[in-house]
Amino acid sequence: MVDIKQEKIIDPHVAVIDIEDKKIRFTAVTDNIIRVTVTGKDSFDEISSLGIETGKNEGDGFTALEEDVDIKFYTDKVSVSVYKKNGTISFSRLSDGMVLTRVTGHELVKTPVVYYTTGDEKPIIKRVKTVDGERNFVENMKPVTDHEAYRAKIRFRFKDSDIIHGFGQAEEGIFNYRGHVQYLYQHNMRIPIPFMISERNYGILVDCGCLMTFNDDERGSYIYLKNTEQLDYYVISGENADEIIAGYRYLTGKASMLPKWSFGYVQSKEKYTSQDELVSIAKKYRDLGVGLDCVVQDWKTWEGDEWGCKKVDRSRYPDLKKMTKVLKELHVHSMVSIWPNMNSGTVDYEEMTDKGFMLNDLATYDAFNEKARELYWTQCERDLFSGGFDSWWCDSTEPFSGPDWGGEKIREPWERFELVGKEHEKFLGQQRANLYAVSHAKGIYENQRKSKPDKRVLNLTRSGYPSIQKYGTMLWSGDIAASYDTLKTQITEGLNMAASGMPYWTLDIGAFFVVNKNWQKRGCDCNNDPTPKWFWHGNYEDGLEDNAYRELYVRWLEMGVFLPMFRSHGTDVPREIWNFGEKGTPFYDAIEAAIALRYTLIPYIYSLAGLVRVKDYTMMRPLFFDFADDAKACAIHDEYMFGPAFLVCPVTEPMYYDIGNVELEGVDTVRECYLPEGCDWYDCYTGKKYKGGSEVRVDTPLSHIGVFVREGSIIPMEHKLTYAEEVVDTPLEIHIYPGCDSEFYYYEDGGDDYGYEDGKYNLIHMEWKDEEKLLKIGGCDLKFDGGIKGRELKVILGGKAVQAVYEGKDIDIRLE
Repeated sequence: MVDIKQEKIIDPHVAVIDIEDKKIRFTAVTDNIIRVTVTGKDSFDEISSLGIETGKNEGDGFTALEEDVDIKFYTDKVSVSVYKKNGTISFSRLSDGMVLTRVTGHELVKTPVVYYTTGDEKPIIKRVKTVDGERNFVENMKPVTDHEAYRAKIRFRFKDSDIIHGFGQAEEGIFNYRGHVQYLYQHNMRIPIPFMISERNYGILVDCGCLMTFNDDERGSYIYLKNTEQLDYYVISGENADEIIAGYRYLTGKASMLPKWSFGYVQSKEKYTSQDELVSIAKKYRDLGVGLDCVVQDWKTWEGDEWGCKKVDRSRYPDLKKMTKVLKELHVHSMVSIWPNMNSGTVDYEEMTDKGFMLNDLATYDAFNEKARELYWTQCERDLFSGGFDSWWCDSTEPFSGPDWGGEKIREPWERFELVGKEHEKFLGQQRANLYAVSHAKGIYENQRKSKPDKRVLNLTRSGYPSIQKYGTMLWSGDIAASYDTLKTQITEGLNMAASGMPYWTLDIGAFFVVNKNWQKRGCDCNNDPTPKWFWHGNYEDGLEDNAYRELYVRWLEMGVFLPMFRSHGTDVPREIWNFGEKGTPFYDAIEAAIALRYTLIPYIYSLAGLVRVKDYTMMRPLFFDFADDAKACAIHDEYMFGPAFLVCPVTEPMYYDIGNVELEGVDTVRECYLPEGCDWYDCYTGKKYKGGSEVRVDTPLSHIGVFVREGSIIPMEHKLTYAEEVVDTPLEIHIYPGCDSEFYYYEDGGDDYGYEDGKYNLIHMEWKDEEKLLKIGGCDLKFDGGIKGRELKVILGGKAVQAVYEGKDIDIRLE
């Protein structure tokens, strides 16, 4: 028997017990969310690394019961049992008694909290040019112990049937983390999220900013925290994955609405070099009649070697206001790359340094300091925001990758964790090693809203952590390399991000690196190091001259249609449509068709974005979200749902060309797809209906990947769009895929303002009655430019169409 004492119930929501030398506090945050806090001290720390508003408890709280075997606390939905024999804590669903998970112990081992300083010595700085600009290595920094905290573990006893997902985005493409080790640290191509979700319908969120490890092998099953003041985690129970994700967002914050235009096509590359070039790209898309919503200005808007300075080179960008005015006349938005690090000697660097706002690497501004965030915004606003740029690309927000970003061969996982993690601990602090990107995003968001309250923030950022979804962010996966293996891995990592509660994630369509060369090609001498770099390892030495790459790019783009952000970007080769041929040629036509499909689906996609905000929905969905009873579907991670309607089956192997323009012979242009059971499915392109629970082989010519529509789907579509907010003179189409009763919520709002925070949006319920062949559309109160109210609707069921005008009142449309 361990020494367990039920100390007291502090209030209906909080109970504290002693187990050996630790205090454990259980808090009923809601009926389905239990907070567990563990300390070896006399009192608990109330500061949340994730910005969770502690003390905000809802529901009736706990009922307590002590029995011979255990001490129990239970809410209306969850039971917590502490076994007296060994201190194991079981979390169970109250409705049926099913054990969700067991925590077999908490380890707290004292460890020093260390910060680094040069003391009274003048910093000895070694400045190094890297792929992410000038970085400083302060060679005489010394560790100083501040106080004692803990390295800690949460130990689990998983059931054999426990399948674990989440932990953000890594590089390995692990979908089920059982039997694996994963390191949680910020890095290019890594976005750690300390949240896991189980197919047994629970999630665990760890409230901590330090480096962490998930371990599940012969050494045990645990989450290790390298330096923390206490153990603090949340157990979230739900009837399904959506309910668990809603619990995650309840704690960490609702996602803000992104601008409607951000769901259109975004054209980027490394890099456009002048305002004339940016405008010419937009004009050419308009001349071709191909959809476009945003052009992106990557790095080096600055003069010469002034990396990170937010003052533009006037010889190449003489009049930003004129440039953005022309773009707006073309209905094209703009995004600009900004960096947290600044080369020494630049105006921005000197201004930050004079205020004492630099981190102790003396190259990166201190985003944890509110005044430093305000100054950083002032620097952004002077040229870039006042010049009319609509949105931000916050690159390199880890913000340290340098020690690992080199060498011909990639290091061992544990070595990379220690090497990169040490840099973050040294310059950010051990307990804030994973937190920089969130503070950086917070500064952009809060200060832009002060500057221009009626304009939505959009921040494409390479790193993130829980709560970043509150700050107008779209996460992207980093500098990936071109190969079919990478494409397949990226699907898995996108699903991991979705399972980690992150609603908005995207990637570089076509991959960032295409060829396999050293980084001198990029204009960085990197200390005259000519050796190849492990990360610059695309498979296509001939770039666009190789039809094998063109084929890969098209397949990537076709998948990208069904991502939260549809964005093409990369180095080595340009990505604009005209570089792939001309109209009437296969690659051009396939790209044009993919972009057109994205714009056709804008009403559907923006409705999903509305549900992300209003109902904590997830757009890109692992199959276990919707088909939890289909074990085969749950294990698949190269297919996914995009909203409730579309099953997306990307093509992840070549069908036409091998590397070097080699035409493939005897290769079928078909994709084997598994269709989850519980419903029937329609081929999106042929209309052919298939039974659920079956494997099918479908044609996937260059023009499209495998896409299926779930029976019962209600899909609003728009035709003739060349930008997301375009007002067209054709009816809004609502396509019905019959087979069962169903519903859909159509969302609309102002598109680029914050009126939705005050309830200024329409969430219109659409309901399909299959036997009656009846579509019921609920009423709405508000009218928006180009909105549904007062619009002619065209409801399409197979070959039959019925038109009606929607006046904002309940309407029944029958198709017989």
